[in-house]
Amino acid sequence: PECVKIQKHVFITGCDSGFGELLARQLDQKGFHVLAACLTEKGAADLAAKASPRLKTLLLNVTDSESIRRAVEVVSKEVGQRGLWGLVNNAGRSVPIGPTDWMQLDDFTAVLDVNLIGVIDVTLQFLPLLKKAQGRVVNVASILGRLSLIGGGYCLSKFGVEAFSDSLRRDMAHFGIKVSIIEPGFFKTAVTRLDLIEADLKRLWTRLPQDIKASYGTAYFGDSQGFSMGILCSPDISKVTRCMEHALTAYFPRSRYSGGWDAKLFWIPLSYLPSFVSDFVISVLLPLPKDERSI
Repeated sequence: PECVKIQKHVFITGCDSGFGELLARQLDQKGFHVLAACLTEKGAADLAAKASPRLKTLLLNVTDSESIRRAVEVVSKEVGQRGLWGLVNNAGRSVPIGPTDWMQLDDFTAVLDVNLIGVIDVTLQFLPLLKKAQGRVVNVASILGRLSLIGGGYCLSKFGVEAFSDSLRRDMAHFGIKVSIIEPGFFKTAVTRLDLIEADLKRLWTRLPQDIKASYGTAYFGDSQGFSMGILCSPDISKVTRCMEHALTAYFPRSRYSGGWDAKLFWIPLSYLPSFVSDFVISVLLPLPKDERSI
């Protein structure tokens, strides 16, 4: 069963491409009043061209509290006394990712600021409007919020989103707000674009001290480019947006949704197995360092 959608407003972050862009169009077609936040003017213009006049776009940088505050003001005027029915925290970034000793602190914070601190900041600022409508919060985590597959800030941020969402769900249950976590497997979106990941890995590699390069071996860099993306990313991102829509419309939304068969049948089951099993499986999937220092 679905809730009545008339006059329901949903605010979605990260609508330039991928899940956010598709969800915005999907909900727009279903009659929702969609407020789609994009990082770039081009993203906003492209989305507006594909949607009905009812959909409204705005620019938002989730790492900038002032930008979020301005978005809250715009949304506040739109929703009036009805409040905000849905908040979808979808904006995210993946790079830099790679071996931990290739990283500097800034590489971690660059990802954490968007994927975790940004989610927390947006949620805190929009909570008063959500309370008014007794609405829904939908947070996009990942199967990498269950299983840490690669170094860098991405897995950390998604584990954090899981914990934040669990706390939020329990705290907000008293106020009629329901919180759902989306855990997609691997899909073809900007987050998994191999050209972006490879370019960033090259950036990390070129600045490494010679001894770290030698400890991994020059062959490692070539191998690492495919890492877990060698497991084919699904092009059907609607598997994830259907989960998001259910979380926003069902009378009894689930606490967690796993998107994609790889998440359901492989990654999430693997996360429940003993660590030595998951360590072994991941070591098979990822390239191994070939220490050249002793040669």
